[in-house]
Amino acid sequence: MSAPPPSPAAGAAPGAGEVVVVSTGGTIASTRDERGVSTPSLSGADVLGGAAAAAGVRVRTVEALRADSSTLTLAQVGAVREACAAALADPAVRGVVVLHGTDSMEETAFLLDLHHGDERPVVLTGSQRTADDPASDAPGNVLAALRAAAGARSRGRGVLVAFGGRVLPAAGTVKRHTAALDAFAAPEPALPRGPVLPWPAGAPWPRVDVVAVHPGADGALVDAAVALGARGVVLQALGAGNAAPDVVGAVRRATGAGVAVVVTTRVPEGPVSASYGGGGGGHDLAAAGAAPAGRLRAGQARVLLAVLLRAGADAGRVAAEFRARG
Repeated sequence: MSAPPPSPAAGAAPGAGEVVVVSTGGTIASTRDERGVSTPSLSGADVLGGAAAAAGVRVRTVEALRADSSTLTLAQVGAVREACAAALADPAVRGVVVLHGTDSMEETAFLLDLHHGDERPVVLTGSQRTADDPASDAPGNVLAALRAAAGARSRGRGVLVAFGGRVLPAAGTVKRHTAALDAFAAPEPALPRGPVLPWPAGAPWPRVDVVAVHPGADGALVDAAVALGARGVVLQALGAGNAAPDVVGAVRRATGAGVAVVVTTRVPEGPVSASYGGGGGGHDLAAAGAAPAGRLRAGQARVLLAVLLRAGADAGRVAAEFRARG
């Protein structure tokens, strides 16, 4: 899918030093109706308001999507990536800002980062409060994102998330709070970025499912994902990456059928490890063919696994990439 052509924002002048703003919807582009229900209704130019003048940059806008980020498919995120790549094809562009919903900002940011080899930054931002809220956090976040996208200090840092007074690297960043204005956090130390991964234009996106483990879980949901055609499964396990014997059995069946399985954890911080046995521990999952996700959590682990499978990676390549990036 090709990106729509950029259009000049109000008051913007063409020329060197522009920041391209890619709008995708989300709370930052939403207003509330008479029932108090929020829906994406604003263009990128509407969201910007006077932020470009305050940041001292010229902007032009691209409307890639207008959707709630919880609904985005990998193909739609791929269209956002293509819009960013099209913007950066112009050497006069200083950077890109992506206006995005917070529900899946961590997935989109990571997918963009996996394919981003340009020194110029791509900066995602959004808001927790709608644009028409009298105390909206949208203007401050947009201003910070524009400054980050135009600033020399952001060059070479890859894809960033500007939100709530922080500018965070995409890899490892997660939404940590449903309502707080400082909603996102990144692990310390920062995760390695790794080499840029190939973008196989036109290749279909594989189905990759996330299966959450609870104490005493059986393997029915893993089996169901495989039956539904999943080429990959991310197991959101307990503790440092542990499950139960029935889950291990289902993982063994899945990997035996050629389905890639990656193990992450529901615990907010720390790596997974393959140290526990007993029939359902991380050691047993590894013996069944599952690869540990390191410090990547489920959302970004799913993105990396889908990107790798889309490019034709085998089990060995999947394991190696997660070791290098997690």
